[in-house]
Amino acid sequence: MTATILVADDDAAIRTVLNQALTRAGYDVRITSNAATLWRWISAGEGDLVVTDVIMPDENAFDLLPRIKKARPDLPVLVMSAQNTFMTAIKASEKGAYDYLPKPFDLTELIAIIGRALAEPKKKPARLDDDTQDGMPLVGRSAAMQEIYRVLARLMQTDLTLMITGESGTGKELVARALHDYGKRRNGPFVAINMAAIPRDLIESELFGHEKGAFTGAQTRSTGRFEQAEGGTLFLDEIGDMPMDAQTRLLRVLQQGEYTTVGGRTPIRTDVRIVAATNKDLKQSINQGLFREDLYYRLNVVPLRLPPLRDRAEDIPDLVRHFTQQGEKEGLDPKRFDQEALEVLKSYSWPGNVRELENVVRRLMALYPQDIISREIVDQELRSDISDSPIAKAGVPSGPMTIAQAVEENMRTYFSGFGDALPPSGLYERVLTEVEYPLILAALTATRGNQIKAADLLGLNRNTLRKKIRELGVSVYRSSRSA
Repeated sequence: MTATILVADDDAAIRTVLNQALTRAGYDVRITSNAATLWRWISAGEGDLVVTDVIMPDENAFDLLPRIKKARPDLPVLVMSAQNTFMTAIKASEKGAYDYLPKPFDLTELIAIIGRALAEPKKKPARLDDDTQDGMPLVGRSAAMQEIYRVLARLMQTDLTLMITGESGTGKELVARALHDYGKRRNGPFVAINMAAIPRDLIESELFGHEKGAFTGAQTRSTGRFEQAEGGTLFLDEIGDMPMDAQTRLLRVLQQGEYTTVGGRTPIRTDVRIVAATNKDLKQSINQGLFREDLYYRLNVVPLRLPPLRDRAEDIPDLVRHFTQQGEKEGLDPKRFDQEALEVLKSYSWPGNVRELENVVRRLMALYPQDIISREIVDQELRSDISDSPIAKAGVPSGPMTIAQAVEENMRTYFSGFGDALPPSGLYERVLTEVEYPLILAALTATRGNQIKAADLLGLNRNTLRKKIRELGVSVYRSSRSA
């Protein structure tokens, strides 16, 4: 029996496209430009699936959705919207939509979703209270961010373990917090721990707690992050820096749902959702013997990679507005960036990603008296010598150049040496090979030839470091004081 699709959109062109595409796909299609007609059809029991725009002349689809779910809870509703924000995706999920598609959408993807919805209609969990809708935890309307919003919306009402990857500054903790704050564990605690910020010999105690007398200095019993996060979400940032012993303990928690404190003997049951994050290549760490493969697959149930800011430059104007609004709330003078200034920001590579953009916006708001931030101001801040900028004159430390900035600067010089021509092929492997030698040499020099310390500094297995020293012919640094 042919399924009937009800389509509601006030854009005549979209109605025509959907009517033709769905008819070719073998469906009966009924189209309307308003919510009243759509509701009349649904109330009469017509239609097997609904495709509707959010904004219509007579009613918002988000106001209509609760009535649809109450009258016909098994009727799948696909929501389309040109207001492509994180909250649109979340609200669509909370109101009971089967799925959400940002405009412009891909017809092939739409038809595939319709096929899945008709084959296995799913009843979505009840919506959250409306007071959870305030604020905008994630900002951006790019295609890359739209996909992240859709994934998060599907995960909100689950306890699936999530592995967030991406460069430093892309907002991994922000995503984890959004998943918690808008998910079913929102009434529980959100606890974050950064593995790279804690001494390696204290990580197990920080995670699982310890008993009195468990080790020197343990004068009282201490609760760990798992106990603190009970009933909520535990965010394990920089998971790639977790030592092997702690990895073994964490694996047991994921497998058996229980742990023991350091120095304790009684297993403790735990109910937390785990969200892990890293900016490292964990598969490479596995090959180097630094990360357990079985733990990786336990954590990587749902992988989510956050794009670097340079891959979603179209989001920069929205982010700038968001950060200026935040700055104004914190007492900074109101500022507006003109269009040319925004274009300069969009053309910059942003090695520090969203975090770097936020810092730049705040500095410009704090240090420049102009109400309108011009192209010249932004260009001076980003591209001029730091000694000429107001920041240096104000005595604000600029900090050392990041590795990404150093590589970018050197590659720009390298490419410029070829003029209008391109360098020889095989550049990727050649750069990686050439970077290894000075990197290992610098680590050995910094540690005065101590290979154990150098391996730890580099995040390599000691045997791997020895092998690379031999292969690359690195001269091992020897301090005269160590003789």
